[in-house]
Amino acid sequence: MKDVAIVGAGELGGALAHVLARRDVVRSIRLIDSAGSIAAGKALDIMQASPIEQFATQVFGTADVTYAAAASMVVIADRAGQTEWQGDEALLLLKQLSESARRAMVLCAGASQRELVERGVREQRYSPLRLFGSAPEALAAALRSVIALETDASAGDIALTVLGVPPQQTVIPWQTVTIAGFSATDVLSEPMRRRIEARLALLWPPGPHALATAAAETVASIAVGSPRTFSCFVAAVEGGQWRQRVAALPVRFGPEGTTRVALPELDARARVALETAIRL
Repeated sequence: MKDVAIVGAGELGGALAHVLARRDVVRSIRLIDSAGSIAAGKALDIMQASPIEQFATQVFGTADVTYAAAASMVVIADRAGQTEWQGDEALLLLKQLSESARRAMVLCAGASQRELVERGVREQRYSPLRLFGSAPEALAAALRSVIALETDASAGDIALTVLGVPPQQTVIPWQTVTIAGFSATDVLSEPMRRRIEARLALLWPPGPHALATAAAETVASIAVGSPRTFSCFVAAVEGGQWRQRVAALPVRFGPEGTTRVALPELDARARVALETAIRL
């Protein structure tokens, strides 16, 4: 992957441009916002940090969305001084991108953009493989921190994924969660797991920097061809058909977009919760 376009130079978009530039895995980042002077200013600020932080990625700012046409990946973020792209305006943006950046994967970085992924697949006929959202990965990171506090462990030693539709229909497959190599079901009692689940709603939506980091990690993984698994908003495809609702599911990425990963082992309660979340 050589070029990434970020549509929206708000707090999320600006943070994402900086975090991704520091990864130094793409040739250029085009920060696009109708407030072109803000996009250009943030791009300049990031580039001035490049000698200190030692990255070679070029960052440009512009007001012209057609600059996304040559990008391998387009990330939809938030507009300067406004909220995340969502609703009919965001759908219109998707339509424009489908015409100008036909070959690009489209990543929705915002916490409120699950519906945008869903409408993009249903109404704009986007391939479910090439339109997805990374916000669930930010929730997974927050959940690791909560579990680390509960167990006096390091968040880096905790492996987990989140499923479903946050915040009210988030599913944690506890049977597959590990803490420093030990099964979470052995380390955490049932009351502790229920207490953690009760706090999930308070972790949503993640903040802009958490969302930016999750999006940057996803883009970087695609850029380098990593086999890492992410929790992403995707349309679950079965037999060539996609289900009624986009939800957080485990995925990896290939040249054509998302590659579905088999669901982890679920107990009866989690399985019913996930099926209910997806099929509403």
